[in-house]
Amino acid sequence: MSPESVAYPFLFIAIYFEVFILVTLLSKPAREARRRAPHALGTATPSVAVIVPCYNEEATVARTAESLLALDYPADKLEVILVDDGSTDGTPAAMARYAQHPQVRVIRKENGGKHTALNAGIAMTHADFIGCLDADSFVEPDALREIMPSFTDGRVAATTAAMSVYEPKKLIEHMQHAEYVFGITFRHAIASVNGIYVTPGPFSFYRRSVLEELGGFRYGYQTEDMEMALRIQQAGYRIENAPHARVYTKVPDTVGKLIKQRVRWTTGFLRNISNEYRGLVGSRRHGALGVLVLPTALLAIGSGILLFFLMLFQLTQGAITTFQLNAGIPLAYSLTPRGSLDWFYLPATFYTLLGIAALIAALSLILVGRRLSRTPGTIALGLVSYTLFYGFVVPLWLVGATADVAFGKRRSWR
Repeated sequence: MSPESVAYPFLFIAIYFEVFILVTLLSKPAREARRRAPHALGTATPSVAVIVPCYNEEATVARTAESLLALDYPADKLEVILVDDGSTDGTPAAMARYAQHPQVRVIRKENGGKHTALNAGIAMTHADFIGCLDADSFVEPDALREIMPSFTDGRVAATTAAMSVYEPKKLIEHMQHAEYVFGITFRHAIASVNGIYVTPGPFSFYRRSVLEELGGFRYGYQTEDMEMALRIQQAGYRIENAPHARVYTKVPDTVGKLIKQRVRWTTGFLRNISNEYRGLVGSRRHGALGVLVLPTALLAIGSGILLFFLMLFQLTQGAITTFQLNAGIPLAYSLTPRGSLDWFYLPATFYTLLGIAALIAALSLILVGRRLSRTPGTIALGLVSYTLFYGFVVPLWLVGATADVAFGKRRSWR
């Protein structure tokens, strides 16, 4: 059996899931979600509190607070709660300037983790709906009005926004920008089949009564937003998506920071699924989430690692073959180009064609996500960097996360 034949099933599954997303976008629930009109402000407008948990966020918390105060929503129905989770920098001073603002509450507490900061904020409000916004994220003025219609159905416990990268500058940030826009398409599609398993920190909203029923946020292996989403799904509620509610977040600007962040996310997923919510995997009672989304997510981790090592094997094998063929031949001669490149004679194996098809489908979903969310700015550099580098970076955090889970290693948040 050749190494390529081992990879065929995983490439087929990747293409199948990408086609599933594209087809699901045409479903009636997805079309209706895209046609939802922003919430009409009036006497029936529900009260909302947005909690901003902060730990050493002095550089961005003011901008975050200002974006929330600029939301197109009645001031008497909107409350902003800034929670300092034991910061050691100038975050308390940056938050203090809002202490007298009529819409803002400022809370200071000892460091206990993001989930404790969120629970402290919930305890300080009686709002009907609770939103969360990371202190390095910013929202469009109409974002909240785009989100609220998602809660018309009483079974909906939470709603996610359309999240993209704030002003990407470095190549690694542009790569993540393309990835995040892909995520807009992904969340919108799987929301139509109630398959969302994480409610990201940037501007996810919850029905307060459900949060109280479920007991608030938990540690969740440093992924409290994922743990809460899985708990909501386990309880039989729905999680919706508002594709036009735009929120922008800052992302890691180096490969090292990115890998550390994604190792935390991936280990959180694996530990939550294996320790707390394994009953969701394969559960027909939970529909597409149980029989398709979660199994595919687990398979994607395994296949990503497998394809990575397959690539290393092929590169090593090719290097050895090249060395053997060129043994005894002067290096200068070996490196001298001979003849012109004719693309017609390049090897086009079935394995290569499948990989190209999967890439084209992914790039198509990125373009769909950008159009769907009306995300401004250019995506060209993001598409190029995603194509050239994403497949090489992902396995690094997949291998790291799997090793951490296998050996029981715990890493700090920062």
